[in-house]
Amino acid sequence: MTAITILALSLFAVIQAAAFATKYSEKVAESFRLSRYVVGFVVVSFISILPETLIAINAALQGEPSLGIGTIFGSNVADLTIIFAILVFIAGRRGVRVEKGLMKKLAIYPLFLTIPLLLGVDGHYSREEGMVLIIVGIIFYYSVFRKSVGVSSRDPSITQQRLRNILLLVASMALLLVASYYTAESAVDLAHYLNVKPVLVGVLIISLGTTIPELFFSAKAIRNKKDSMAVGDILGSVLADATIVVGIVAIISPFYFPQIIAYIAGGFMVISSMILINYMRTRLRVVRREAILLIIIYIVYIACELIANASTS
Repeated sequence: MTAITILALSLFAVIQAAAFATKYSEKVAESFRLSRYVVGFVVVSFISILPETLIAINAALQGEPSLGIGTIFGSNVADLTIIFAILVFIAGRRGVRVEKGLMKKLAIYPLFLTIPLLLGVDGHYSREEGMVLIIVGIIFYYSVFRKSVGVSSRDPSITQQRLRNILLLVASMALLLVASYYTAESAVDLAHYLNVKPVLVGVLIISLGTTIPELFFSAKAIRNKKDSMAVGDILGSVLADATIVVGIVAIISPFYFPQIIAYIAGGFMVISSMILINYMRTRLRVVRREAILLIIIYIVYIACELIANASTS
């Protein structure tokens, strides 16, 4: 049972390191006077996807790409459903509000998520497809990021504090790198010990663990009534995972994976994004009643994963 202990400890280290990385990336970004939704959508979301990125890369290098892709798509479904639902309940009666300006940029969000699903429906990501996914992600982020950067302060005390935050951010990312390696390795060992597919460990255990950094940051933003930062972090993390992260893994090591992952996890990812964006567009906020439906979607997703993996084992 050593694999369980190592997995628990390494996943805990991943969560802690990601939480610190998220904290210091937010401080660095705000020192450059970026807008709130850019801090969430671009900067913090890129840091908070590091756990699944490094786990996916390590899994691919260890010959278990299905663990990585299962973790990525599984964490995306969790972010768009149960994690967002938790944020709505934290917000209370007011719900999670969305700015009109941000909503305009999100109108075609589900379309961008459909691209990795279509490219992966054959159960394979090539280097060329990886490049396409990275370009797609960059295009979307450029559209969000442009015209959103303020003028950086030249105050010496602010510059010194910024340097300190950057160093702490780098240290957090280094810890994240080491912990992610052992998370992937122990997850594969645990799957072999339990005689289950590694993808199931990724979907049911690791994917939820890797969403905790987003939950920590977004919950804090919601409590401070910075809803745009929370929405930006969740949606930004999902898009970066599905495009840039999958693209990087494919370029490093083109891989095959069970097509059922694209059908179930990928399908639920796209459908969940459509439903969530529709909720946002209707009244520019998501309320408790809609949050309950998001939780139900996640439960149905988990049930489908269990049934599919049991029938193909």
